Amino acid sequence: MKDIDSIKYKVKKIMDNDSAHDFEHVMRVYKNAQKICKKEKANEKLVLCAVLLHDIVSYSKSDKRSKLSSIHSAKKAEQILKKYNFSKNEIIIVSEAIRDHSFSQNKKPLTIEGKILQDADRLDAIGAIGIARVFATGGSLKRPFYNFNDPFCKTRSPDDKTWIVDHFYQKLLKLDSLMNTKSGRIEAKKRTKVLREFLKQFRKEIST
Repeated sequence: MKDIDSIKYKVKKIMDNDSAHDFEHVMRVYKNAQKICKKEKANEKLVLCAVLLHDIVSYSKSDKRSKLSSIHSAKKAEQILKKYNFSKNEIIIVSEAIRDHSFSQNKKPLTIEGKILQDADRLDAIGAIGIARVFATGGSLKRPFYNFNDPFCKTRSPDDKTWIVDHFYQKLLKLDSLMNTKSGRIEAKKRTKVLREFLKQFRKEIST
């Protein structure tokens, strides 16, 4: 796994300090992927390479290129992997996994390696760490916590480009039903329960 260690070192030097998409995020996704790989028949080396490189290009949510992050990451990953001992087919598997993992791309990966990357990345968007990440991102974009008139999207469509809590309803609470693997679904349900408990307590505190 010398190639993995080398790529990990390279990624650590390249990654930005965006707290929601920093090297620590990559390593949490890495651990998630390792756990899922134990239950699935996948090429772990390719999965972990895809994980390490999946956010190698990460545009800010306020950047018009934001939805292109995964596509540009896939292209950069191809360039990086060509410097290592990977076959052409292996590079395709990794780059396609990266290209298709993003929620904004609305794609279901074709390979088990891609499915594991997508699940592992989505797990880091929910649970306690997911709550921390969504408020870190919303705060950096100077978005208010919630819509005063309808905080929990009871009578309106969620708009997470305006209010932070709307992101729970626009994306986060949907992820457990979109997981690809059995172990991913099991962990996602646990973490989604944390989201619901948070919103329940949040509702109590802003209503008093």
